[in-house]
Amino acid sequence: MGSVDRRVESEESGDEEGKKRSSGLVADLSEQSLKDRAERGEEDPEEEHELAVDMETISLDRDAEDVDLNHYRIGKIEGFEVLKKVKTLCLRQNLIKCIENLEELQSLRELDLYDNQIKKIENLEALTQLEILDISFNLLRNIEGIDKLTRLKKLFLVNNKINKIENISNLHQLQMLELGSNRIRAIENIDTLTNLESLFLGKNKITKLQNLDALTNLTVLSMQSNRLTKIEGLHSLVNLRELYLSHNGIEVIEGLENNVSTHPSVWGGVGGACGQAAGSLPTLPSGLLSGRHSAQVH
Repeated sequence: MGSVDRRVESEESGDEEGKKRSSGLVADLSEQSLKDRAERGEEDPEEEHELAVDMETISLDRDAEDVDLNHYRIGKIEGFEVLKKVKTLCLRQNLIKCIENLEELQSLRELDLYDNQIKKIENLEALTQLEILDISFNLLRNIEGIDKLTRLKKLFLVNNKINKIENISNLHQLQMLELGSNRIRAIENIDTLTNLESLFLGKNKITKLQNLDALTNLTVLSMQSNRLTKIEGLHSLVNLRELYLSHNGIEVIEGLENNVSTHPSVWGGVGGACGQAAGSLPTLPSGLLSGRHSAQVH
């Protein structure tokens, strides 16, 4: 199976320009209907009446390393224990309600459960080799059941009902964390994730930039569409290259001195995003605040 295109997930919490470029992808995945369903706590009406496919009707190659069952209308995870060599399992856009019957897949490196009807993260303890986990566009309320997945490098939980960042302190190898489009109110419980390079928290209810000091390897931080009023708490992020702050209540550009001295391009576009006049930053190159000459900050 080829690499999954996760641009839509990143766009939920990141680059608005990228979202425009990939609008077709968003439409194809029926993004708005999924959002509405999640907000109401309901299943999609069409899915309620859609008949799930029995796994016995699907032929699996026992020697396959990559298994792609995207949009097969699978209602239950079962019958996969025959896949002794599988490394990548894609079950995107199905009718799955429960994570189960995967304990035999101990060679699994990537599990993709994007766009199903899952309400709880569970039964993953045996998948200790897992490096990529995607349970975006489901009905999750809590981050749980993944503390044993210590080799995890990328975790995608975009567009759920999660209200708190928790139970991920053991994921020391995590490099990318995507939690865009949830109900998170505070940045917390991530100080042990010192290898984190990309953090996406756009479209939440966060009011303050805080608890980021330990993330010195962070290069991308997306905080679009939150409730921020001030740029702060970023002084330790000396490797930061991309910062997304649009659609907040920020009126003054400040608190980025350390970031700019290391990576000057981190300024690009932040003026347009925050509404600050170019004159407030007299040392910056002309045109840098327009948002067109550098796409590093929006």
